[in-house]
Amino acid sequence: MKEAERILIVMPAHNEGAHIIQCLESFANQTRTPDELRVVNDNSTDQTGALVAEFAKTHPWIRIINRTSAREHLPGTKVVQAFNEGLGSDWSTFDFIGKFDADILLPPDYLEEILHSFLKNPKTGICSGLLYIKKEGQWIYEAIANTDHVRGPVKLYSRACFSSIGGLRPFIGWDTADVLLARYRGFEVRTLPGLKVKHLRPTGSGYSTRNARFQGKALYHMNYGWLLSLVAAGKMGVQRRKTTLPWHAMLAYFQAYKAGDPRMLDAEEGKFVRRWRWKKIMGRLF
Repeated sequence: MKEAERILIVMPAHNEGAHIIQCLESFANQTRTPDELRVVNDNSTDQTGALVAEFAKTHPWIRIINRTSAREHLPGTKVVQAFNEGLGSDWSTFDFIGKFDADILLPPDYLEEILHSFLKNPKTGICSGLLYIKKEGQWIYEAIANTDHVRGPVKLYSRACFSSIGGLRPFIGWDTADVLLARYRGFEVRTLPGLKVKHLRPTGSGYSTRNARFQGKALYHMNYGWLLSLVAAGKMGVQRRKTTLPWHAMLAYFQAYKAGDPRMLDAEEGKFVRRWRWKKIMGRLF
């Protein structure tokens, strides 16, 4: 990988005072540090901003951007809005763009190995390691997604891919849509199992009715169609061992449909996504 190639990491952060310093230290300890890391302090009411500002004094490639946003909880939308504020107008001067969370710990060779992966296969558009959570003293894989899915807290995009998919879309489900859009645009998506990222704050439980409704809206936004959405909702119910979750997810799906909510993916993109998903489902069955 040429020395001239540059990495921009944008890190939305809201009330991450408990984890932000550990996270930043894991970036500072990289064998290949980012060229710029922009932490977007999004309306934090704790010490997040002060901690980042102090850390940045000795790490000039780290910059803090303080953002004031609505107090309303808007899953998907707010994190993308914060990311876009950190992205700025100069993002195209970087060769790789990362969206990372503030509650992770990277292994020291994380960015170096990811860059090597992009170099080995120029068709790669999105790449990451895998997330692990601590349970009963052991770090185990956070099994809320298949191991071939690039998770929202640790995404690195090539500039070509990021530009081709139009950046991140401010909807629930953006971190699945971007992977599907990358494939739609002819890019490959890779995860590197050897890169184990510690997730200090595990993803919120999928057992709640509220979470199921968010999932239902995400399926609508991604233009899955009602049948594929029903299959996805049913899988969620089986995985979480709660039979009411699919009902709540589909209720939210049809409420969004009835209200005429905007889609995240257009008709052609949705058609590709449905074909891709059905192909994956049939491959598992047969």
